[in-house]
Amino acid sequence: MQLVDKTAVTAEDRSASAGSLPRVVIVGGGFGGIAAAKALARAPVHVTLIDRRNHHLFQPLLYQVATAGLSPAQIAAPIRVILRHQQNANVLLGEVVDVDMNRREVVLSDARLGFDFLVLATGARHSYFGHPDWETFAPGLKSIEDALEIRRRILLAFEKAERDEDADARKALLTFVVIGGGPTGVELAGKIVEIARHALRKDFRKINPANAEVILVEAGERLLPMFPRELSTDAKARLERLGVTVRLGQAVTNCDADGAVVGGKRMAARTIIWAAGVAASPAARWLGAPADRAGRTIVDGALSVPGHDNVFVIGDTASVKNPNGAVVPGLAAAAKQQGAYVAGVIKASVSASSRPKPFVYANLGNLATIGRNAAVIDFGKVKLTGFPAWLFWSVAHIYFLVGFRNRLVAILDWFWTYLTFERGARLITDENLITRRPAVDAVPTAH
Repeated sequence: MQLVDKTAVTAEDRSASAGSLPRVVIVGGGFGGIAAAKALARAPVHVTLIDRRNHHLFQPLLYQVATAGLSPAQIAAPIRVILRHQQNANVLLGEVVDVDMNRREVVLSDARLGFDFLVLATGARHSYFGHPDWETFAPGLKSIEDALEIRRRILLAFEKAERDEDADARKALLTFVVIGGGPTGVELAGKIVEIARHALRKDFRKINPANAEVILVEAGERLLPMFPRELSTDAKARLERLGVTVRLGQAVTNCDADGAVVGGKRMAARTIIWAAGVAASPAARWLGAPADRAGRTIVDGALSVPGHDNVFVIGDTASVKNPNGAVVPGLAAAAKQQGAYVAGVIKASVSASSRPKPFVYANLGNLATIGRNAAVIDFGKVKLTGFPAWLFWSVAHIYFLVGFRNRLVAILDWFWTYLTFERGARLITDENLITRRPAVDAVPTAH
């Protein structure tokens, strides 16, 4: 009996069928890109998803990696694993650098790929408001590499303080400045305090980690500006009870290796984390399309680029408004809804049926955690704070993690951390960290 390599046959069949099907190219393996690809699973199209990284990342929990609460593998999954059973999908590891609209080709750094339909879900990177040189001193949080860099700097600050005999230098090492009062900044500030006062409390002999000062800086008048005012006020009060110093209405005008200038005053701090703003990927420039002030591509009600009904932009790199004029927020839930909607438009185009009605974002609520047993949630008419909000936040985030194993491990780790305050991912993995201050790698345009 002759044995048949079923895997090879399947690959050949997929390749043959792909040649006669409309080609859908999706750039970006984030929430929007993955949602679009999966929604096209049964459509008569061939899907190619391109990303410069091989994994899908659950960004809302990146701060947990940055503060040693979770390991990277617990919040990420290989894209090939996610789409392995989707027979009409192919995954490519590559970097997109442009789009040739005339030839209908995506331009990679080393190749070109033709398309009939294009979905750009290339995300966003941190914005330093015209000061890109600040990135070296104040890394942002958009990728696993960023999270590991921030974790490295936080843990290394305590190690250096243990060795330094100079009181002023030690104080600067134990001062942590988080710039930006949105959800990421609030979550980071609360967790750094928790690390200092609980997880590291008994680990050092010359310093008391609890003496660390965490300062949260927000240029606006309140924290969490996308939340109702009463929740912003509650979040500020809870952070201050945790021990975070909150400075509102104070803009940062300079950052360097030794500190920052906040509100016109010099602040000595060796660890600065940037959570103040984002800028869209270059998608609008690639397409020659109009963009808003943040660089996001302006799209129509079908999430397509005006004049090109086969080219779609979704997620953080798209400027989208609901029919009522409200701007769709750059949230994971919005990106997933947009990905599913675009898949519906493509399926309608392929089948020559009528397109869906203009996209409408269904607001599922805003969530932000503050610290142990504390969070704020806005469901519109229903608002939660404190432990009930924290419990709901935890369940919601675990539910959206990709893969059963990730959820199970996250639950066990969080339960252990809750009982013991221990943080199991406290590893400094780079070399020569005592003598140098590593810079953050540039954030990719597709993630």
